[in-house]
Amino acid sequence: MEPLISVIVPVYQVEAYLGRCVESLLAQTYRNLEIILVDDGSLDGCPKICDAYAEKDDRVRVIHQENAGLSGARNAGIDAARGEYLAFADSDDYVAEDFIRTLYDLLQETGSAISQCRFAYVQGEKLRSEESRDYQIYRGACLLEQLYGPEEEATCFVVAWNKLYRRELFEKIRYPLGRIHEDEATTYRLFHKGGKLVFTRRALYGYFTDNSGSITSVFSRKRLQWLTAHEERIAFFKEHGYEKLLPKAYRKLCDACITFYLRCTKETQEWEALRKELKAGLKKYRRQGRRWIRMLPLKTRLGYVLFGISPGLYEKLLKRMEG
Repeated sequence: MEPLISVIVPVYQVEAYLGRCVESLLAQTYRNLEIILVDDGSLDGCPKICDAYAEKDDRVRVIHQENAGLSGARNAGIDAARGEYLAFADSDDYVAEDFIRTLYDLLQETGSAISQCRFAYVQGEKLRSEESRDYQIYRGACLLEQLYGPEEEATCFVVAWNKLYRRELFEKIRYPLGRIHEDEATTYRLFHKGGKLVFTRRALYGYFTDNSGSITSVFSRKRLQWLTAHEERIAFFKEHGYEKLLPKAYRKLCDACITFYLRCTKETQEWEALRKELKAGLKKYRRQGRRWIRMLPLKTRLGYVLFGISPGLYEKLLKRMEG
């Protein structure tokens, strides 16, 4: 018999979409699954929906807990999981019927610790991916370097939910409680421990986007937790000998300070204080990472200097260049 695979689904206030997610998991061509629905204190109809699925199919297990956030829900699922392999799905997303089968077969074929697929932005339509056996393998520093690729490619590597993991990777690793950007703070540790990832470019995971009421979110102080995650990542790289990645790591950190600064408009609470903090943050990272920032293109380094002198002038020149 094939090994048990645990699929962990954090659930919170998604009663309109939860059924679609669970149905896509129950329809998997890989049958030896346990689907762990972690009701993270939902106040809508999600708890009843979870229990109804558990009564309908004995592969579904339900955990009801007080709200602990996405990290807390994932961690509860990891602690309860009985499978040899773990996967995650967000409760408003859904997957292709061969999502688990494809990722499991890739692990067996290549001896990798993690397998990964592409994701597609969806609005409810059926996932359609081209049949292909092509895959790519990444190891060691090359694997960690993928976190600094083009934006969508880097997102594909950093997120938790388009992957299948060997269970032992989580023996001492959990998602940080009470923080957002929890993937940014965790995935690189799993890559380091696993050492080898296989990537199929088939889009087997559907990331749901609802454009019916698209609203641009206002920047908030919580977003600075992204900087914290990347500070921790840099410290980890230094400790474990990934110095070749530090120029890109410091560049991403410095660029984020500028991007966040420009997103702090008058609609942002504490916007003036946040801007001052981010400007100081860029200065701090330039000082701490001087050795590696010297390796960046001259244009990039001059941009940091200009921003430090006059963020307003930097923004004007940036708009002119983009226009």
